[in-house]
Amino acid sequence: MSATAMITPEQRVAKLVDALKTAFEEKGYTIEQDFGEVTMTVPREDLLDTLFELYGQAPVFGFEQLIDLCGVDYSTYGQVEWETNSASSTGFGRGVNRDAEIDAQKADRFAVVYHLLSIENNVRLRVKSYLDSEQPIVGSVISVWPVADWFEREAFDLYGILFEGHPDLRRILTDYGFVGHPFRKDFPLSGHLEMRYDPEKGRVIYEPVSIESRTLVPRVIRDDNRYMNEESN
Repeated sequence: MSATAMITPEQRVAKLVDALKTAFEEKGYTIEQDFGEVTMTVPREDLLDTLFELYGQAPVFGFEQLIDLCGVDYSTYGQVEWETNSASSTGFGRGVNRDAEIDAQKADRFAVVYHLLSIENNVRLRVKSYLDSEQPIVGSVISVWPVADWFEREAFDLYGILFEGHPDLRRILTDYGFVGHPFRKDFPLSGHLEMRYDPEKGRVIYEPVSIESRTLVPRVIRDDNRYMNEESN
């Protein structure tokens, strides 16, 4: 049995936190530990150097696997959309607020998140970095973790995050003629364009969306008589 297997998960996490603080706390990185997971927030300008260090410094770190890479839009972070215990002023049974204020110019609107795994040390680490709201650009990590190829394309497709140095940064989930980035909070549910086959032109055409948006919740929720007992009647 290896020495790593003999220590508890809590001890492994504590050891990782100590190593991170020793290596990066002087740089002002934020290191948080919640629910047995560790998250380190790194400035964008230091992100690539930090990731390379986390990958290469074994056995202290040695995060040889990139499990996932994703984008986040924090423009409506902290705002409540659903109030399920009360009716709205318009009479809907569940009060839904579709007027959430989206701060498109929020300084920390976008973030890119990396989930790393060290097999040797049997620990995981989440690395997060906030990006510029107008030009969310960060360097690609394909040279270190080739698996980041499709992850970075997905983040570009859904959030519009650009990865400098990516060899083939193009959409991966939406159509090539798709307009916008569907996981951004200001993207309309109906989209910007709709597509249909035009028999006269003999091809698929794109047109402005003709669907009218509507709220799909009942206006009134009443008690059902069939399930009321005799006393309540």
